[in-house]
Amino acid sequence: MSTLSIDHVSRWFGNVVAVNDVTMSIGPGVTGLLGPNGAGKSTLINMMGGFLAPSTGTVTLDGQPVWRNEQIYRHIGIVPEREAMYDFLTGREFVLANAELHGLGAKEAQKALATVEMEYAQDRKISTYSKGMRQRVKMASALVHEPSLLLLDEPFNGMDPRQRMQLMDLLRRMGDEGRTVLFSSHILEEVEQLAWHIEVVVAGRHAASGDFRRIRRLMTDRPHRYLVRSSDDRALAAALIADPSTSGIEVDQVEGALRIQAVDFGRFTALLPKVARDHGIRLHTVSPSDESLESVFSYLVAA
Repeated sequence: MSTLSIDHVSRWFGNVVAVNDVTMSIGPGVTGLLGPNGAGKSTLINMMGGFLAPSTGTVTLDGQPVWRNEQIYRHIGIVPEREAMYDFLTGREFVLANAELHGLGAKEAQKALATVEMEYAQDRKISTYSKGMRQRVKMASALVHEPSLLLLDEPFNGMDPRQRMQLMDLLRRMGDEGRTVLFSSHILEEVEQLAWHIEVVVAGRHAASGDFRRIRRLMTDRPHRYLVRSSDDRALAAALIADPSTSGIEVDQVEGALRIQAVDFGRFTALLPKVARDHGIRLHTVSPSDESLESVFSYLVAA
């Protein structure tokens, strides 16, 4: 069992700060690294895997530094998001090459291919593989030496539903075995299905930490903004503004609608249809106006 420790880690590229003073500990089981695109997830994973030096701070695996420590790669498997593969090789040749780098051979390579269910295509050139097949062969390559720590950067990209379920089952089994598995994603539902623990990063900063119930609660309890069109916007606004579930209502003359900020999500969603019914108001449109991942995660940073 391995524990990965990130201690006050920052990384900048010129004047751009990609990761800003992040501290977290990743232990055995499956951890999801959640954040919008461009949040710094890949940079963090590259530092966790020893492919990138922190500008400040330290990354250690069981107390041993990861950067410039080649012995650490006996314990780490990494599946990068980038496609950098040798397309002229077959899947078997690609995995065998990585096995040989670890002093292993064909037996271990074959076992890794079987683990990701790629035996049927192992003798085809990688150039003929779909995105999902490439992901699975990269996974086999990362597993060939049975690492105690597995780092995966957006591993489900390009996979069909069946491939996603197979990979999720595999990662769950690895977590159950006591291995430390960390995977990144920008999709909350993806993380929710698999991760025992979630770390959230936004704009290079560590925004939240906990199980998916806590992260869901943080997201649900934030202020929500809605665009509402009705048969009588002014009467609806007058009825809603008196309730503590709303903190502001604006009549948008251009859109012909109300812009409502709700501070109690559960209460407001029950209140709106009740008020409309009681006042004989027909609701034409009720749509969230700030439900992008970026807006949700930005709220977590500010909270």
